[in-house]
Amino acid sequence: MTLKLTALAGVAAIALVSPAAGQGQRPAATAAKPAPVADLVKSVDIPYQQFTLKNGLRVVVHTDRKAPVVAVSVWYNVGSKFEPKGKTGFAHLFEHLMFNGSENAPGDFFEPLKQVGATDFNGTTYYDRTNYFETVPTAALDRALFLESDRMGYLTGAITQGVLDEQRGVVQNEKRQGDNQPYGLKEYKITEGLFPATHPYGHTTIGSMEDLDAASLQTVKDWFKDHYGPNNAVLVLAGDVDTATAKRLAEKYFGGIPRGAESIVPPAPIPTLPAPVSETIKDRVAAVMISRNWVVPGLNDKDGTALSVAAGVLGGLASSRFDTALVKKEKLVTRISASNNSFSQLGMFEIQAIVRQGVDPALVTKRIDEILADFLKNGPTADEVGRVATTTAARTMEGLESVGGFGGEAVTLAEGALYSNDPGYYKKQLLQLAAETPASVKAAAAKWLSRPAYSLTVVPGPRDAYANAVVPPKVDVVPAPEAPPKGTRGPLPGVGTVAGLSFPTVERTRLANGIEVVYAQRTAVPVTQAVLSFDAGTAADVADKLGTQQLTLAMMDEGTPTRDSVALAEAKERLGADIGSGASSDRTFLSLQVPSANLAPAIDLFADIAQNPAFADAEVARVKNQQLAQISQELTSPGGIYARVMPPLLQGPTSPYAKAIGSGDPKAVASLTRSDLVAFQHAWLRPDKAKIFVVSDRPLPEVKAALDGRFGTWTPTGAAGAKVFPATVTPSGPKIVLVDRPDSPQSAIFAGIPTGLKGTQDLLPIATANDALGGSFLGRVNMDLRETKHWSYGVSGRFQQVENAAPYILSAPVQADQTGPSIAALRSDIGAFLGKEPMTQVEFDRAINGAIRSLSGNFETSDAVLSAMQQNDLLKRPDNYYATITQRYQGLTLPQLNTAIQQAIDPKKTIWVVVGDAKTVRPQLDSIGLPVEVIPAASVADAK
Repeated sequence: MTLKLTALAGVAAIALVSPAAGQGQRPAATAAKPAPVADLVKSVDIPYQQFTLKNGLRVVVHTDRKAPVVAVSVWYNVGSKFEPKGKTGFAHLFEHLMFNGSENAPGDFFEPLKQVGATDFNGTTYYDRTNYFETVPTAALDRALFLESDRMGYLTGAITQGVLDEQRGVVQNEKRQGDNQPYGLKEYKITEGLFPATHPYGHTTIGSMEDLDAASLQTVKDWFKDHYGPNNAVLVLAGDVDTATAKRLAEKYFGGIPRGAESIVPPAPIPTLPAPVSETIKDRVAAVMISRNWVVPGLNDKDGTALSVAAGVLGGLASSRFDTALVKKEKLVTRISASNNSFSQLGMFEIQAIVRQGVDPALVTKRIDEILADFLKNGPTADEVGRVATTTAARTMEGLESVGGFGGEAVTLAEGALYSNDPGYYKKQLLQLAAETPASVKAAAAKWLSRPAYSLTVVPGPRDAYANAVVPPKVDVVPAPEAPPKGTRGPLPGVGTVAGLSFPTVERTRLANGIEVVYAQRTAVPVTQAVLSFDAGTAADVADKLGTQQLTLAMMDEGTPTRDSVALAEAKERLGADIGSGASSDRTFLSLQVPSANLAPAIDLFADIAQNPAFADAEVARVKNQQLAQISQELTSPGGIYARVMPPLLQGPTSPYAKAIGSGDPKAVASLTRSDLVAFQHAWLRPDKAKIFVVSDRPLPEVKAALDGRFGTWTPTGAAGAKVFPATVTPSGPKIVLVDRPDSPQSAIFAGIPTGLKGTQDLLPIATANDALGGSFLGRVNMDLRETKHWSYGVSGRFQQVENAAPYILSAPVQADQTGPSIAALRSDIGAFLGKEPMTQVEFDRAINGAIRSLSGNFETSDAVLSAMQQNDLLKRPDNYYATITQRYQGLTLPQLNTAIQQAIDPKKTIWVVVGDAKTVRPQLDSIGLPVEVIPAASVADAK
């Protein structure tokens, strides 16, 4: 179950000043107590008003003036559970069709949305609903509502056979893209195993290739008439808007749409298997996966909340029962989780484990059964229940800083209205969460998880027979003629004056030991986010021991002298603190996100992890095996294979950036010892290489005092590491590297073009020019391969802007039988853009308008501000870079952009990496005119 939270305005502040401390953890007696979860959830509030138009459209309005943007979210009471036999995938297919223009707004909907600077715009389909959403500048609200209302009321005239064939192909490639992943077919088997074929939840949302092939123009139009009337929809407006304005605009744009047929929610009883069922399938995977599944009550049943808590205790928390026993202590699995996915009418509870190589899966199954049986008999502890509740609350706080998108305030209200007939249902969910007890969780788990389970085991081997689509003969798609306006709708509304970006002031200070603190204040939610950033990154990895950095980072929270890994996890969970680690090409970092009410004890914990990792030998051995398992998994994933193959080819063998080969060299990782990790920590994760970036609702003096108390006395040990970048690098020559991955329904095409640029240069002109090539949905490569040829679900290209390089990277997953033609098309598109068909005035205006008008939406959240602060620092930009970027965009010219990107990209230097089934793909590459090197996926582990 997903819970959403808003500002915890009622939580009392606690003192942030910590007494000075050296290495090690302060005594527990002096630590501040966490804020009670009951206090957190009681203070949550999303004020709203609602009204209903005469045609049945329900409108919910929430006013949030923190930024000059409005989230528009339209939720239809139609999802895959409404699909009868023979029409699986129709709801999702129709979601795509509704992006291709309507009778009064012909053409792709992304065009007018891009022009106004819309952010977070997309659509999704699932079992219970179809939704469309965008966050737009306040001045563009009329246009957004015109577009949403036009596709609600005036769509069918714009749906032609060509449009249907186009989007059918796109959807089928979306299905291939998901199926192409490791364990990509398990969802189908689990769904079939849990439900009767006639059950509303008995098929996946993506549908079958056969049904998608059979969709006719008339059946698609009938589907629209049966389900997309205003009386089957909820419109939510959240942000810089009031109810009076919402009423006027809703009536203006939606009031004239007649009621439609009623979407009748089908009965969806919770099925119980008469006996346990176990099945096994094969897939091209690195390790055995075990999955245990039950159908359980959904989000409108109180047991749904209790089962979510049970899932957290069993396998959701870092300190969970399964993780502690099977990963940390017994070392039988490399990863295990439990989850409860709650839908409107029911839920699906799953336990999933990746078995460690060399371990008997039967033993893992036995231990899962034993741990589950003990839980059902004795239930959780009060501390476990509290940790789940606190963690669930804290993890969603940041999301509610956003008014729209995939989460945030609009989604919270829309879900409640559509699924529970109550926009404020989130309050009931949160109060129920806070009220859960060990007894209530035990009772729900015993009732529902003692029933027979459906178990699926996925074992390594040739993938079982795969049902692909019937590829129709290629026909040119002729755009539908523009339909005349219906009624008195009039033209697409213009856009008023868009308010400029108000980027927060960035301040800098230093701790007592010289660590620089880069700070910005945001008060929309009482959350503090901090990043302890070290000048290291994958470029600092040990050249002959690649993977040292990743193992070091993975070990940072696996124990300190005063806490083992379980105790650390429990301490984080009691605070609702998310402490993580990661690395980019240039920087290595530890991150903290926590409700500000718990900031002082969270900083204590953060400092203990950063300064005092124990690197216990037994833990090193365990985590090392997990990293080796991760490397094995990377060799089965298209993205993982690419990440290992491309960097040495693109950057040249002498560049530190060539070290970024996934999770490292397996032979080197296997040989790592505790002393290797200590050496890396002392050389790179040290105060003289650190900066701390903070975005918080708390003022800088308080934050600095708290940081000084735990980081201000930190001193380095030994000599610092140094990165050396050669004056010149020698990338590979142009060629195609085909990595043979049998049974792949798609080919993952990647292209890398070395540019000789550095990320610290002013790359705004070429990045802006790329908007028309590969940087947006409307970029030429995506519009060609997705919308015109429908060979791909999506194609993108970007400049990979790191400190000492900026190559151009292109990604294009395509259906396997069109691999060669897709590469030819991409070469043609890029060549034309850099030659006789450069960026046009229309593309230029769209890129500039979209970039300027989207600024407020792009930096609506603290997370976005924190990322921008780090990027500006890395690339040596001024702290007010985004506060002045509007003027820089306005100063760009079309000739300047075309010249800049023509000088930056030489398509003759392109290096291609293709991950696909060689027996299908290799014959298609002969006509490309480049040397082709074929290597098996297994050999990628040896790439350097």
